[in-house]
Formats: sequence, structure tokens, C-alpha cells
Amino acid sequence: MRKPSFRDEVRANYRYPVMRVNVTVLRGMLAAWLVVVVLAGCSSAWTDNAQVERLFLDADVAGTFVLLDTSTGKLSGYNRSRAEKRFVPASTFKIPNSLIGLAVGAVQSVDEVLPYGGQPQTFESWERDMPLREAITLSNVPVYQGLARRIGMERMRHHVASLDFGNNEIGSRVDRFWLDGPLEISAIEQAGFLSCLVRDQLPVPAEVQSAVRDILLLEQGDGWSLYGKTGWENAPGPGVGWWVGWVEKDGKLFTFAMNMDIHQVSDAGKRIELGMASLKALGVL
Repeated sequence: MRKPSFRDEVRANYRYPVMRVNVTVLRGMLAAWLVVVVLAGCSSAWTDNAQVERLFLDADVAGTFVLLDTSTGKLSGYNRSRAEKRFVPASTFKIPNSLIGLAVGAVQSVDEVLPYGGQPQTFESWERDMPLREAITLSNVPVYQGLARRIGMERMRHHVASLDFGNNEIGSRVDRFWLDGPLEISAIEQAGFLSCLVRDQLPVPAEVQSAVRDILLLEQGDGWSLYGKTGWENAPGPGVGWWVGWVEKDGKLFTFAMNMDIHQVSDAGKRIELGMASLKALGVL
């Protein structure tokens, strides 16, 4: 007899009212519940890592690093109290923005060229039309703001809640809520969200999740692949910087999230520098 799966247990213990419902909504509810259960288990399975702590202290950086082993649900890293605190996600929201845009048909593929709007931008590299595949690498804000406007407020609100991304609050401006708030998410929640993405457990089509995973690939080595996305609140000024992603290594999946205080432009590079050093200290790379 087949051993009951985790999904079977959820279905057995949580009965929904008998009514005609949208399958996508049900999938969203299940995915949200899975994240809650995973994070609840992680809350009692946190391991402080002295090597990662030393990396942050030596760099004189106020921040946190979280690693989630998706096979065990265990967390390890540095500064648990900050890891539980929510911050504006900044450009890490380009991950769910891509998922939602593709799922609702606001963009047909990651290679469809989208307009940036023709206005002067903070960075010259943003001042041209480009597909999501390139825009996510360059963290092109105007392209993704345009995508958000295509999605629209109603669909965006529904899908952010369905994905259960942080506090799920998008306010009244469809093209600013991940940059200025009210949307906020913690490092632990980022790791939980990504653990669903890497295992095709989000309430969007599997082919959409696969396409978004593909455009997040950063590096590959012998037996491992590294995926990630940076974020920087209030760039290029002071704010909170992010680096989130995952590592596939020898058939295992580890998701991670780090954030840190950025005081000046030269601090921005420490996001990936500290993140990579932390992954190595934890034996993932």
C-alpha cells in the first residue's frame, strides 16, 4: 500500500466546504499551508553557525543569513531574530512578479521584449526595452513596473495572496508596493517561498515555475548549480539589501536568503560576497 504523502495528510485533516471553487485558489491555499507548516517546523530547528557569524562580524555588517535544507526543513545561519523580521523585498519581488506575469498572460514568455517606458532611469543599463530573461539579470525596475501595470491591481492582489509572499499587502500602487511597501517579507519567509518554487509547489503552472527558475541561474560547477536574485531598497541610497536563491548540489536542494543594512554604494557588493562565503561556510558550495 502506498504510504500517505504530506499532501494526503493535509487533505485528510482539513476539509473545505462543499462548493464550486476555483482549482487555482485551492492550490494556492495548499501551497500557503505548506509554507506555514515548513516554517513552523523550522522555527524549532534553527542552528546558529559560528563561521557565518564571524563573516558578518568581520565585515562589520548588520544582517542575517538563512539556509533551508528542503529535505529536512532545518534552518541554519546567523542572526535568527533578524531572520524573522520583515523588510521591503525590493527587487527580490521580481521573482513572484515574473511568476504572476507569466501565469496571467501579461507576458507570453521570458523572451518577449517588454518596454522600459522611454524615461531617464537611475542606471543607464535600464534605458532600453528587454525581455524578462535580461531584465531580471540587470534588475531592470521600469520593465518590471510596466509588467506589474499589465497585470493590474486586482490580479496582482489575488496572486500575491495566493503565493503567500510575506505579509501579502500591496497597498494601492500596483507598480511601487515592493519598492516602498507595504509589502514586506522576512528572510525565513523568503527561504520558505523559494523552497516551494524549486519543488513546483506554487499555485501557478509548472511550466511557469520552470521558466522562472531558468532565468535565475547564476553559476554552475561540478555537481552544483547556483540560482539567485538581489534586491536593494532605495537604490542607490541607504536601505536594506537582499540576496536570495538556492543551490542544487548532488541531488539536494538548499534555499537561502540574506539581508543587510546598506549605508553607502560600496556596501552593495557585500550582499553576494557575504552570501557566497556563508554558503561555503555551511558546506553547500
